[in-house]
Amino acid sequence: MTSMTTPRPIRGTQDMIGDMARRFGRVVEAFETVRRLYGFGRVEMPVFEATAVFARSLGETTDVVSKEMYSFEDRGGESLTLRPEFTAGLCRAFLTEGWQQYAPLKIATHGPVFRYERPQKGRYRQFHQIDAEVIGAAEPMADVELLALADQLLHELGIADGVTLQLNTLGDRETRDAWRAALVAHFERHRGELSEDSLTRLEKNPLRILDSKDPRDRPVADAAPGIDAFLTSEAGIFFESVTKGLDAAGVAWVRNDRLVRGLDYYRHTAFEFVTDRLGAQGTVLAGGRYDGLIQSLGGPETPAVGWAAGIERLAMLLDEPAAERIDVALVPMGAAAEAVCAGLLARLRRAGIAADMGWRGNMKKRMQRADAAGARYAVIIGDDEIAQGQASVKHLATGEQRTVPIEGVADAVAS
Repeated sequence: MTSMTTPRPIRGTQDMIGDMARRFGRVVEAFETVRRLYGFGRVEMPVFEATAVFARSLGETTDVVSKEMYSFEDRGGESLTLRPEFTAGLCRAFLTEGWQQYAPLKIATHGPVFRYERPQKGRYRQFHQIDAEVIGAAEPMADVELLALADQLLHELGIADGVTLQLNTLGDRETRDAWRAALVAHFERHRGELSEDSLTRLEKNPLRILDSKDPRDRPVADAAPGIDAFLTSEAGIFFESVTKGLDAAGVAWVRNDRLVRGLDYYRHTAFEFVTDRLGAQGTVLAGGRYDGLIQSLGGPETPAVGWAAGIERLAMLLDEPAAERIDVALVPMGAAAEAVCAGLLARLRRAGIAADMGWRGNMKKRMQRADAAGARYAVIIGDDEIAQGQASVKHLATGEQRTVPIEGVADAVAS
């Protein structure tokens, strides 16, 4: 007889129970609460898309596309990819599902995303994101709306202290083209001082040099021209409208004129909510305006802005959530009592009262489990109680015990 080896979990995935599961649920619950307050409709998206959706939207030269995507050929020979983020799929749906009729469209979603990268603190190969987008709105108030939503979410979670909103403008197309040309000229003059990675970026994506972590690049990047000298008056007015809107909404922010997005479809507002409580992995929520993305997917030029946040990373910042408690633990003593308690259990739950019943053990062990479950009341029913049509209701915090009719248990424990 051959022994079977238990399969191991895939590296970079996680199984959640207890504290981490409660933290995860708390983030999702808070997100659902706040997105409803802001009028963002919930949408559900496929976990996989045609590979072209992400290759076009994220850029063929980015690490996500070239190194991190989970892509595979299906039985029909089509190249598919597990989603590495939500925005591209949402923009695809905007075009293919007729969502243009709802513009400006305020939508939110959450779920798993997949990237093949080295697992580390708060980062997994299958992880989870919350995502909020406004598609079809060119007005700066859409940016303010999303930033206020993010800020309120962090307050709802109780983690706003120690998290800073860093804000920048990438300007309009004219601004970006002029700034990019000035950056290329600056970096070309200092080619000999740049790292190998930044020399590659200089050919393909020069803006990324600005946020290089390589110490060899920092002096050159820090001396690069800032965007403000190239802002058109229209782009300046847009950014001023965003900052004034944030001030009016009571959302604190700081300017970071080195905060960039490398892809050409990004415009105007770019932002990150950053903390020092997670070590090097400090960004907990990030986004920006991507007015050129839908056009890159074959649609008309469509303004849009959005953000995403890692649920696991937000969950790491939470205070430990309290364990879920039940209101009532039923303690049946004997087969006849179990049958009575099964009916009572159903009635309590239908009345909105959280209730549970132990299936094994003597009375002492069942009472111990009731206490461990955080129950407020234990309802004890045995043969004597059945004969009298009564139940013993014990308040576990005070030890007070009283007898009530079985039909009156729900009223007794609801008070």
